[in-house]
Order: sequence, then structure tokens, then C-alpha cells
Amino acid sequence: MASTVLQLQSITKSFGTRLLLDGASVSVTEGQKIGLIGANGSGKTTLLRIVLGQESPDTGEVTIYPHTRLGYLEQQEIFPAGETVMEYLIRTSGREPWECAKMAAMFELKNDKLEMPFLSLSGGYQMRVRLTSLLVKDPNLLLLDEPTNYLDLQTVLLLEEALRQYRGALLLVSHDREFLKNVCTHTLELEHQKLTLYPGDIESYFGHKAVKLEETRRHNKKIQAQQRHLQEFVDRFRYKASKATQAQSKLKQLEKLKTIEIKHSLRTVRINIPCAEQRKAVALECHDLGVGYVEGKPILSHVDFELNRGEHLAVLGENGQGKSTLLKTLAGELPVLDGRFKWGHNLRVAYYAQHIPQMLPTEGTAGNYLSYIAPSALPEDLLRMASNFLFNQDDLDKPISVLSGGEKARLCLASICLGKYDVLLIDEPTNHLDFDTVEALGEALSEFPGTVIFVSHSRTFASQIATDILEIKDGHATRYPYPYDIYVYELKTHEKFIPPTDDEPFIQGQVPYSRTKTDIYQDIQKEKRALKRLEDELTELTKEKDGILAYFIANPTVVNVDKAKRLKEIDAELISREADWFVFQDKIDALGQELKTAKEE
Repeated sequence: MASTVLQLQSITKSFGTRLLLDGASVSVTEGQKIGLIGANGSGKTTLLRIVLGQESPDTGEVTIYPHTRLGYLEQQEIFPAGETVMEYLIRTSGREPWECAKMAAMFELKNDKLEMPFLSLSGGYQMRVRLTSLLVKDPNLLLLDEPTNYLDLQTVLLLEEALRQYRGALLLVSHDREFLKNVCTHTLELEHQKLTLYPGDIESYFGHKAVKLEETRRHNKKIQAQQRHLQEFVDRFRYKASKATQAQSKLKQLEKLKTIEIKHSLRTVRINIPCAEQRKAVALECHDLGVGYVEGKPILSHVDFELNRGEHLAVLGENGQGKSTLLKTLAGELPVLDGRFKWGHNLRVAYYAQHIPQMLPTEGTAGNYLSYIAPSALPEDLLRMASNFLFNQDDLDKPISVLSGGEKARLCLASICLGKYDVLLIDEPTNHLDFDTVEALGEALSEFPGTVIFVSHSRTFASQIATDILEIKDGHATRYPYPYDIYVYELKTHEKFIPPTDDEPFIQGQVPYSRTKTDIYQDIQKEKRALKRLEDELTELTKEKDGILAYFIANPTVVNVDKAKRLKEIDAELISREADWFVFQDKIDALGQELKTAKEE
């Protein structure tokens, strides 16, 4: 039987009047790989700080057992000048050189890389070295808080594989759903100040929650029907002598019937990004473009590509290769070093950078800024968008100067989503967002009819949005010929994808490896969400049609051309959307059959 490495008992923690944890309890045993999830501000980082002893709980007990070897990434470290990678690993881990080299190889740190000065490495490679140092110490309980932030996709995949092979217990906070799904065997949710541990990955947990919620709703519906029936009997017969005894009995039954309280998710996010009217044309032309910070020394050279309006381009590659530099240049933040680029006529371009404080004014409140960006937006639309990015009314009244880095990032994203832009340049937008907001933003960007050029190493987010890929490597930018899932496959396996022959045409989304049950389940959920949105649209159209018909019934002698015209439009839209409904239903049925087959294999 696996021994316990960490136990939290009845932990309570408040900051002022804000209660984050209220009687939160959980036990972590050897070998459990736990993904800790919850809305932004729910207290995930605070919980990890309590485990590390950096915060004290108001009440409750934290037990770290004598046999527990705790490992976590230090936020601040001292890096002596001239210290090589191997010297750093030996100093920080206390392990033999061969042990350090063996672990470093998992992160593709070999030979000459081990002899390089640590401080000469790019940020991505420095993180690989730090992760090597952490894992070579052989902790049996590892705490990681958003370890994939600012990591390139290659390093994320290497870390994912290292954590899959790691045999100790893991408590991991991440907004990257794909990363959690591939690494974690358990899911721990912090919601409503309580902790819930589920023995399954994040997809299974969300499926379980959906089933339990539906069961609770069905139970409540049944109870409410019984309550109505009993109440009707009591109201009708309580004052009749012949039925008074029965009525009293029914009243007692009624008092015993209780519905189950449904604690709704803390957030339900639906983001709509307005866009200027689109037409078919070229959005961007780059000719022999050179970008960088020092004149005559471009990081990227001879960049040649063309982007049509409506295309969503993912810019991918290792950290330090020039992805952010390219976006800064296209945004006008950096001067062109060589060649040229040209935006399409009259395009409005919005730019979101990784480090955004300089983008915001120093005066005024968060609410003032959103009103300035979208002066024609209705107050309720401003509040809705602010809420989607985790701002309440009190937050909107805060001066911009006192906002945290994460709050400033979210404010910039909210302002971009409110503005009516043709082109969005977005660099790593998911780092300060929770699951709900990341998924809603990804969905909104995938439906955005304008042009998007983005950098993101979150696979779930990128796969939602990307229609095209620009790969940055060794100082050059190349248009990648296949979809995003093929790109990830090649990175994982180091094998080039061989396209099918003429008799086997390539199908978009087809990958040279089998789909897992989780992949299929995720596709089913995506189609069901789309179907639900379609059904909501059908309901609204039907309601509008009924209103117009009621008007004509109530006013049989009135001729209203506008209403008659709208009625014809609604009928046409209903026919079109009902056809779409059958298409979605067929997709869901086909995926359901695929899932059934996968389970049987």
C-alpha cells in the first residue's frame, strides 16, 4: 500500500474579508500525479504556498511526513557569472556528474550544452536546466505552479515526457489542459473553498461532473413535480373535513421532500469578439523581411509569406528564435531591419504582448480604459466582457497603476476583445487566465472572421485556433504545409510526416497515430457545445417568430412591411439552422460509435 507523503486537514485561509479555503482537506500518496484546477483567484497558488510553509493557514494542519522529499522550483535564484550548466547542476542538486548528465539528456541537454555558461542560454534552455536540477534530486513529492508558462512547445513536450516517467507524487497547477491530461492521473479541484479529489484525469473529471450535475437536475425535477402534486392536494382539501387527515399527511410528506442544492460553477464564460466587415483580400505581405533589435544583426532573415484575410496563423518554434520579435515588428513596435511588409488597405490592427504594462496608460481606472477603447459599447457589454476576464465592479474602479501584472494582462485582452479590429496580433495570451476563460477565448478566436497571428505553446488553445503555421527555426521562417496536430506529432517523435500517395488523399486533421478515447470524448464535448449554441439560436429565432405571429393575430388589419420581411428572413434562417442541427447530430452519433469501438478494442 502506497504511503502518504502530504496531508492537509481542515485548512482555512482568509485574506481580509475574502475566504479562500474553508475546511479544505486532502491526502496525497506516493505515485499520485494530481492536477490542481480552479478558477483564477480561487486560491491554488495560496494552497501551494501553505504546503511550502511560505503562508500559514488560519486554522487546520499541514503534515509533511519525515520520508517526504519535497521538490519545487525556486522563484528567485542566484546564477554565478561564468558557471557552466554542469557546474550549476552539480551545485544545486548535490549529485554526481553522471547522474546530472543522464537526467539532462531527457531535456536534450548534451555534450557542448553542458559545458556552456548557464547565463548564455536562452530562457527556454535555462528552464530546461532548472527542471533537470529539480528532478535529479529525486523528490518523491513535486510541486509545480504553472511550469509551462513562457516555455516553448519543444520544452513543454520534453517536460511532459519527463513527468510521465517520474515515479513520485506530483501536485501540478497548469492552465494547459492537454498538458494536465497527458501527465496527471488524478484531478483535485478547488471550488467553493473546498477540495475535491477525483481518481481520473481532467477529461474524465469534467465528464463525471457533467453526469453528476445532470443526475442532480433530474432528481430535483422529480422532487419538484412531487412537491407541486402534494401542494395542489393540500391546497384543495386541507379545509374539507373528509380529507383533512389525508391533507395533513400529505403536508408532512411535502415537508420531507428536499431538492439538492446545485452549486454552480464559479464562472460561465462566453466571449464574443466584434470584427469589422470582412472581404476576400490579402491581409499581410512580407517580402525578404529581416527583424531584430540591432541594425545589421537580424534575428530572422528573408521572411517571405502572404496571409489572406480570415486566416489564423500560429507562429511556432523554440524560445529565442524570434517569434515575439516578428510580432513586435508587424505591430510597429520595432523598426524593420531588412526588406518590407505591408498590411492590407485600411486594416485596424490590435497587438497583445507578453509583457504589457507599457501598453496601458498610467492614469485612470480599469473601467475608464475599457470605456475609452470601446466608446460605443453599452455599459452592460463592458461589464460582461470585464467579468469574462475576471474583473468585478470593484476591480474596474481600481487605478491602473495598482493593478498586478496578471490584472494588466487581462485588462489588455478584454480591451482587444471589445475593440472592432480586423487583425489581432497575440503573444502568449493564456498565461494569466483560468480554464473557463482560456477555452472561451480560444473558441471566440476560432470563430473570429478576421485575421489572427498568434504565439502560444498551449496545445489545446493553439489547435482550436490555427488554420496555418509559420515555423521559426535557425533564423528563418517557413510556412508549414500540414495541420497543427501533425506539427506536434513530428516534434514528439522527431519523425517527418510522410504524406499519403495520390490514391490515399490527405485528410485535414488526419494524424499518423491512433486517437485515444480521451481525444474522441473531447471531440464529442466540443460538438455538443456547438450543438447547444445552435439550439439556443433556434430557440431565440422561434421566440422572435412567435412574437411576430402574435402581433399579426392581434392586429389583423395592420400592414407592417418590416415585420413581414423579418418573418421571411426568420423562416429562411430556421430552415438553414435546422439543417445544421442534423449535421451536428450526425457528427456526434459518428463520434459516439467511434468511442464505443475504441472502448471495445
